[in-house]
Amino acid sequence: MNDLTRGELAKQSGVNRETIRYYERSGLLPLPDRSESNYCLFTPEDVQRVRFIKRAQAVGFSLSQIKLLLDLKFDSGATCGDVRGTVEAKIEEIDEKINALLAMRAVLAELATECPGGDRPVDECPILESLSHEVIHA
Repeated sequence: MNDLTRGELAKQSGVNRETIRYYERSGLLPLPDRSESNYCLFTPEDVQRVRFIKRAQAVGFSLSQIKLLLDLKFDSGATCGDVRGTVEAKIEEIDEKINALLAMRAVLAELATECPGGDRPVDECPILESLSHEVIHA
């Protein structure tokens, strides 16, 4: 028999048991069958599913986005175009975050160049003064 307990699934998937429980509650894992002694029983396919979730998280997908990808994966009417659209939306989201981070970095770099550093007292610090009074546009 190929059924796995929650602990075995966790070990084979490289996560902990609580992660498996969380994925169940979140709908990322289907509700498992139960043994006669009421143990949750998972399949080898569930190992692959958990690994899929972890790989998708590693490239930046949120759990809700991963759920969408899993829904597409198991929807016989879904197309590669549907999946690509999801990935392109994620790329756009990442690009927006990169642009926001670059804008923040530019503001911080400008603040850093305005500060002479050294042993001057903090009440003369142009960075703190700027953050206290100016509206910073990143």
